This record gives sequence, structure tokens and C-alpha cells, in this order.
Amino acid sequence: MQAVVLAGGYATRMWPITKHRPKMFLPVGDSTVIDQIFAELEEDDRITDVYVSTNERFAGDFETYLAESEFEKPVLSVEDTTGEDEKFGVIGALAQLVDREGVDDDLVVVAGDNLISFDISEFIDFFEAKDAPSLAAYDVGSKERAKSYGLVELDGDQVVDFQEKPEDPNSTLVSIACYAFTAETVGLLETYLSGDNNPDEPGWFVQWLQDREDTYAFTFDGAWFDIGTPESYLEAVAWHLNGDNHISETATLKNTTLGENVHVMGDATVVDSHLDHSVVFSDATITACDLRNSIIDEHTHLDDLDLAGALIGAHTQISNGE
Repeated sequence: MQAVVLAGGYATRMWPITKHRPKMFLPVGDSTVIDQIFAELEEDDRITDVYVSTNERFAGDFETYLAESEFEKPVLSVEDTTGEDEKFGVIGALAQLVDREGVDDDLVVVAGDNLISFDISEFIDFFEAKDAPSLAAYDVGSKERAKSYGLVELDGDQVVDFQEKPEDPNSTLVSIACYAFTAETVGLLETYLSGDNNPDEPGWFVQWLQDREDTYAFTFDGAWFDIGTPESYLEAVAWHLNGDNHISETATLKNTTLGENVHVMGDATVVDSHLDHSVVFSDATITACDLRNSIIDEHTHLDDLDLAGALIGAHTQISNGE
């Protein structure tokens, strides 16, 4: 069995934080979003190869990251794009990877920005028991949120209807971009694309597939975060910290109060300030500020500011009155 970790997005909704780094490298506690996926795939002996699908812009970042990591399975597979307007779509890029890498086995596909509370090995157990295309599904609890995802309708655990991003969802159970396809199903990617079908989201392929083959859903409780916006990233950090704070040993805090779910990284300095539900990257300097629900990138200098919901890019200097 092989695996693909999708990491080709440009995360424009999180710029400037993700303009020069893949969002999969965003820290959640001591780890990153994608490291948690890598670790689970590394531990599962059924997975022989892990292909990391990314774009040309971030290829160098991933090469360095993987070379310095403890993981042995992940290898980089680069799609020929450098910007959002050049993308092939997820299904288009996946089909190209399958051809480029000669994938001819059962295939697990998981989005690298998925923070999930179940073990991927449990999902693989489910897939092997069904011996059929499978997806992971989660109840987002809101029809408004469900509009942004692939809506899943089940009979038991069999998918009987799938609607990608419906305008009027009739439930809140959605697909979370964690899939498993049999080797035979992988071969249908080219058939799907040759029929002039939508190459963008994996859900369009699943919607097409479940009309042709029995497809099943692994449903789970717990938590799931699709880290594509500043809000979802801070929610993921809050879930992981669970009300606590994560302060690097090399960070300096003086005369500073903390609320909940605050992550301050190495060599950051925070003086005469208050932080709540915020992430401060390394080497940032914050003085006399009140920050709430904010993300402050590295080498940033903030002075005498009251900010809520702020997204401050790297190497930025802002002082009250300037």
C-alpha cells in the first residue's frame, strides 16, 4: 500500500503568514500539522511509500524539511506549478503523481493540512475490511460550514449520495480529505479526467465514483480541523493546548500576563503585554501590547498596540502612532 500527502496548496487565505512557508509547517504544540500525518504513516508497516505532493514554489522548503526530519518514508513529488492560477486541481495533480511515480497499489490520500483526532491506521483497517473505496467523514455540526465541503449521505456505512459543496446541505456530515482507493480505483483517475470532469477537489471524483462503485465512509467523533484560515489554525492550536499555554524555553516574557491557548516560540520577547489565544513566532518582539486571537510572524516588532484578530507578517515593525 502506498500513500500520498497532499501539500500543494498556496494557502492564500492565510497570507502573509503562509506566503513564504507551506501552511503544513505551521506549529501545533511541539509538532506541526504535517508531522503528525508523517508519524502515523511512518509507523504503519502496511504503507511502503509516502509521496509528498507539492508545488515548485515550496519544493525547496520540503526538500530541506524532509532531509532534516526523522522520517524515512516521505519522498517529494513536485507538480509543475508556481502559482495558484497554474494549479491542475487536486485530482489533476494526483493523477499526474500516479503516472509520474508509477503508483500501482492501493493508495491512501490525505490532505497535509488535516489535523485529525483518529489514527490513520484505524482508517486503513476500515478500508482493508471493506476492500473498496473509502473516505473519512465528520459531523461539522453546522449546515453553514457543511456548504464548504463534500456532503456525505450514508446507508449504514455505505455512501449512497455525495454532493461537493452543496448550496443547501441536508445534513452536516462531510468528507474530510482522507481517502483510500483500491489499485483498480486509482486507475479510474484518468478515466474521470478524460470525461472532462472537474479536476479541482477530490470530492468531485468521489461523487462520480460512488455512482459506479460501492464506496464507504469511516465516521469518527473527536476533532477535525481543516487548517486553511487563520481562524481554523487558532482553533486547532486551542484544541491541542486545551486551555494551557506553550512557551518556549528560549522565549523571554517580562511583566506579561497570559490568557489561554498562547504559543510563544523560541527567542521571542514579550514585555509589558497581555496575550490571549495567540501564536507568536520566533524572534518576534512585542512590547506594551494587548493581543487577542492573533498570529504574529517571526522577526516582527510591535509596540503599544491593541490588536484582535490580527495577522502580522514577518519582519514587520508597527508602533502606535506610526
